[in-house]
Amino acid sequence: MTDSKYFTTTKKGEIFELKSELNSDKKEKKREAVKKVIASMTVGKDVSALFPDVVNCMQTDNLELKKLVYLYLMNYAKSNPDMAIMAVNTFVKDCEDPNPLIRALAVRTMGCIRVEKITEYLCEPLRKCLRDEDPYVRKTAAVCVAKLYDINAQLVDDQGFLEQLKELLSDSNPMVVANAVAALSEMNEASITGSPLIEMNSQTINKLLTALNECTEWGQVFILDSLANYSPKDDREAQSICERITPRLAHANAAVVLSAIKVLMKLMEMLPTDSDFVTTLTKKLAPPLVTLLSTEPEVQYVALRNINLIVQKRPDILKHEMKVFFVKYNDPIYVKLEKLDIMIRLASQANIAQVLSELKEYATEVDVDFVRKAVRAIGRCAIKVEQSAERCVSTLLDLIQTKVNYVVQEAIVVIKDIFRKYPNKYESIISLLCENLDTLDEPEARASMIWIIGEYAERIDNADELLESFLEGFHDENTQVQLQLLTAIVKLFLKRPTDTQELVQQVLSLATQDSDNPDLRDRGFIYWRLLSTDPGAAKDVVLAEKPLISEETDLLEPTLLDELVCHISSLASVYHKPPNAFVEGRPGLRKSLPASNVPQAAVIPAPQESLIGDLLSMDLTTPAVVSTSVQPPSVDLLASGLDSLLTTSDLPAASSSNTGLLGDIFGFTPTPVSYSPPKQLWLPSENGKGLEIMGTFSRKNGQINMDMTLKNKAMQPMSGFAIQLNKNSFGLVPSHPLQVLNPLLPTASYETSLTLATNGLVQRMEPITNLQVAIKNNIDVLYFACIVPMNVFFIEDGQMDKRVFLKTWKDIPAENEVQFTLKNVLCNTEAIVLKMSQNNVFTIAKRHVEGQDMLYQSLKLTNGNWVLNELKIQPGNPNITLSLKLLAMEVAQGVFQAYDAILHS
Repeated sequence: MTDSKYFTTTKKGEIFELKSELNSDKKEKKREAVKKVIASMTVGKDVSALFPDVVNCMQTDNLELKKLVYLYLMNYAKSNPDMAIMAVNTFVKDCEDPNPLIRALAVRTMGCIRVEKITEYLCEPLRKCLRDEDPYVRKTAAVCVAKLYDINAQLVDDQGFLEQLKELLSDSNPMVVANAVAALSEMNEASITGSPLIEMNSQTINKLLTALNECTEWGQVFILDSLANYSPKDDREAQSICERITPRLAHANAAVVLSAIKVLMKLMEMLPTDSDFVTTLTKKLAPPLVTLLSTEPEVQYVALRNINLIVQKRPDILKHEMKVFFVKYNDPIYVKLEKLDIMIRLASQANIAQVLSELKEYATEVDVDFVRKAVRAIGRCAIKVEQSAERCVSTLLDLIQTKVNYVVQEAIVVIKDIFRKYPNKYESIISLLCENLDTLDEPEARASMIWIIGEYAERIDNADELLESFLEGFHDENTQVQLQLLTAIVKLFLKRPTDTQELVQQVLSLATQDSDNPDLRDRGFIYWRLLSTDPGAAKDVVLAEKPLISEETDLLEPTLLDELVCHISSLASVYHKPPNAFVEGRPGLRKSLPASNVPQAAVIPAPQESLIGDLLSMDLTTPAVVSTSVQPPSVDLLASGLDSLLTTSDLPAASSSNTGLLGDIFGFTPTPVSYSPPKQLWLPSENGKGLEIMGTFSRKNGQINMDMTLKNKAMQPMSGFAIQLNKNSFGLVPSHPLQVLNPLLPTASYETSLTLATNGLVQRMEPITNLQVAIKNNIDVLYFACIVPMNVFFIEDGQMDKRVFLKTWKDIPAENEVQFTLKNVLCNTEAIVLKMSQNNVFTIAKRHVEGQDMLYQSLKLTNGNWVLNELKIQPGNPNITLSLKLLAMEVAQGVFQAYDAILHS
């Protein structure tokens, strides 16, 4: 009879019966009783009351019975930690059993019992098992180290298990090596510091590559993932590793193939792109990827998501394999959509005819989602391959003639993009599009059609009637349609003002007086004010020439793509998101591809380094600033640019009146601004060959600004200004060229503000906020260093949820808490909350304890690090205690200084 009988019983008083059976002298009866206990536990019954009786059954030579008892222990040890200690002696004894299976079983079970009291007893048996003569025991012990690290990382370090794991990397048995690598990888991910626990070297890598050929497929995956984290010291080593990994591409397991491709993609970055080796390797990568597409649909989908990344990084790999991505009739929809995406990425002049003929077929399918994507794909082909544009437009017109509603709507959306890409080329088809106006019911299609009518109003005789027909149900329209309609009618008015005045007044009235949508209302007010004060300016703004749209609008941002390529064959490559976007609590170390085989700019230790060459080779052909009237940067009136208008005090008179005008419309009052320290002398004129620079840093509208006053104290004009920042702790780089009066005449000074982004190269500086700057002009390259105040790195989304705050506060270890005293702070609690919130430090909770106020605050830095703060404020005492809890301890001093400066400002 099978073991299913143990799951069918529903007797009452069963616990008492089991208790007596467990204490029976007969071995068979005892084994049957343990099986019944495990069955009850499996179906969710609470059998923890039998703990001592089950533990007594551990003293047996029967391997089956021992396994069952160990299974019970793993489940209930956490709820009975005191009783679990009773089993320790048996574990220790079993770790010295002659049978290697029992030794391995004992050490595995001890690792799975997540009770801190037991961990200290586990160390000695584990140490012995790591040196066991049997490879099965050693490989089990290696995984046990990772489990112990998860419970008590410090203990693993103190007991020298890391060194023993490192020794196992040189083991004669490949499975032991694979498990040691797997354990180290797991521990690295769990490590708070994010830095590797054991540094790999050429010797270790050689041993891993030797083991790669002999271990199981999952062992190979662990080893390959570990190799992906290794950076070879030169091209030769990288090429050697590639040669030894290439045979894995022929493996039957998809995980091994993708892991091998990940390593090869990373190493190829280090090799010269024009070398014969890279060309040969590129050809070798295509067949395994194609083979993955003949597996079951789920594996196909994972492969396709990974191929999507590979094609974006290296399109040459699959450029001749277009046919394998053609959709099959029995493919699931998720596979079809992914194949379609890759077809567009691989489309080129050579294969476009083939692709278009496929896409036209797909557009007649029955699956609505797939048809929509196919129609959009035709539009993307037109934009990507200019030579095919005419054929694509012709195909889209054929599809519109089918009169299938959703096909027509998608076609109109993509034709709008084609008009943007190729202006004044295909406008002859507008009349055909207008015939389908009544059938459009989807917001995106309606908005696209309205955009076409507004953009080409001068070519459409009845444009006013067409747009008026949309106005009848204005308030029932989607916001996207309302905004587009408002802009289209204003465009029409600017092109044909005489007969559309009534129409424009009607739409402005609907948008500003009858609408609750702030975006629509604000845009309406902007247009109204522009049209009423300066129609010429309105024409320049609304009818401005639009930039051509790019070929690929859905490509991943290059740094994100590089990071995702490092995560090929993991969930990140399927989601197309970095791991920290969907794995909570483990920030980990961001992975990135190695720098391409191109010489990099050096750090700036002193003048006359490679930086001078970089600056001199910069493209400085940006339009020069006119000396007579300095134009302020263009402001997006519909976004946060208004803040800068309202908070700038030294604008010319005309500017201020306009500010008043806008303030008059919107009822704006100047908003509080974040703290910015007074300007300091960064570069004295004697060091700057006559150029003096004073400056400070500020944060406005979510951006970091480098505000400088440049004064020419030399006897000659200065021109051709450019700036470069050295690698720094927060990745600061200029987001646009430096704008300076050209030329800057002797004795003249000029104030400029340079917006900084935080996506540059990162290098730890001392102090952490130190910034090394090089400025070039027609005289020389000048160097100076300045300190960036920490508060400009506090970003706007630093408000943490209360529960998350509490959990994070508890999770951060006590040694990561530092305390400072803020002296002579003449602010009450409310003023502190207000001042700090203006600087993106958010109060999460406020408590009154023993006569003092306790404020709990959070802030987030531009690099994603969180800082949790506690302020103790005693009424009448000007000294405040500031406690900071953070993982990145190096920023603590800077955060304290920011608090001190803000509260004394």
